[in-house]
Amino acid sequence: MAEYAYIRVSTKEQNTDRQLIALRSCGIPEANIFTDRQSGKDFLRPEYLRLLKKLRPGDVLYVKSIDRLGRNYEEILEQWRVITKKKQVAVVVLDMPLLDTRQGRDLTGTLIADIVLQLLSYVAQTEREFIRQRQAEGIAAAKAKGKKLGRVPTVMPEGFEAVCEECSSGTLSTRDAASHLGLSHTTFYRNYRNYLLKTVSKP
Repeated sequence: MAEYAYIRVSTKEQNTDRQLIALRSCGIPEANIFTDRQSGKDFLRPEYLRLLKKLRPGDVLYVKSIDRLGRNYEEILEQWRVITKKKQVAVVVLDMPLLDTRQGRDLTGTLIADIVLQLLSYVAQTEREFIRQRQAEGIAAAKAKGKKLGRVPTVMPEGFEAVCEECSSGTLSTRDAASHLGLSHTTFYRNYRNYLLKTVSKP
């Protein structure tokens, strides 16, 4: 029997220390700790796939929390099934002692673990959908009140239109125009382009 651990963070900038410290305390060899630094939206993760190939019946896999296995209800349940049923490997979730399928636990304990897993996964998925719904409703409400969403337009300084006309006639470069108005070239050019579009669209 071998013991393994899996760590996942969503971005390369996120720190793995919290998960690593907790898993090291279980006495897992450093060589058996696999780490991925990318989103759990799918399972095309090199270290996770390498770990699955190493797992053998009777092994134990430790994770800090259940969402390390995935970020939606279906994927978490599917990976749990692959690991515990297909691979016949026990899973230990440190943050949730009920999610422990190591040998020696009776049938009731295993059943409770499966039920708790499904409940937690469902709640997590429902919460994410609820957040998305609230965001959509908030955007719709803001639009209904006439609020404009997205980038706040930069207020152009006095003389902006006159400078744009000079640029349009070719007597002034956009870089000189930006410098004259005290704007970055990017800001001036974006607003200059919008000014031209508005001018062209006028009847």
